[in-house]
Amino acid sequence: MSPPDYTSTTSPDCVASRPGSLGERFLQSAFNTEDRARKFYEDQVVDRLNHEMAAFVRRMELAFIATSDSDGECDATLRAGEPGFIRVLDDRHVAYPEFRGNGVMASLGNIKENPHVGMLMVDFTRDLIGLHVNGRAEIVEDDEFRRMYDVDERKAERWVVVEIEEAYIHCRKHIPRMVAVDRNRDWGTDDVKRKGGDYFGVRSSRA
Repeated sequence: MSPPDYTSTTSPDCVASRPGSLGERFLQSAFNTEDRARKFYEDQVVDRLNHEMAAFVRRMELAFIATSDSDGECDATLRAGEPGFIRVLDDRHVAYPEFRGNGVMASLGNIKENPHVGMLMVDFTRDLIGLHVNGRAEIVEDDEFRRMYDVDERKAERWVVVEIEEAYIHCRKHIPRMVAVDRNRDWGTDDVKRKGGDYFGVRSSRA
């Protein structure tokens, strides 16, 4: 079955003047959500971090990162660290460190082909709110980053610097409340057991 042709619901000239992607605008017209979308754009979407957003980023301990390659093949991953591991460089730039991983370089490989990235940071424990930050990413080696900025964190392999194009709220309606507990984190370990081992049984199924 072929998908519906939503492009016939309104003219390109009409949707071109509205914010968001072309696909967003066509579907807003198709499903009659233009007014809701316009109010959200006007009330919540900005092209830089305001003071409250910057403070939120500085206390985050994790972020979900979305990337895609030049063909649009997508990948979503998690980055985590101590509060402040995502650095607010100024109101238009944030950066997060890339530590030693599995060597696949999925996210960085995508960024090499396609610099567009989406970041989602969520407060699961206190305010139950999220922040989207979308923009263009650049890969910077750790030594170069440390020459450019005052960095006192543990040494990363490299950094991803994101030039912000839009930032906006993720509503709390369906965010679950979680309780933070103390745990030891083996940052940078190659110990298979500490990394999760063959939790999903892929390696054993191939043996």
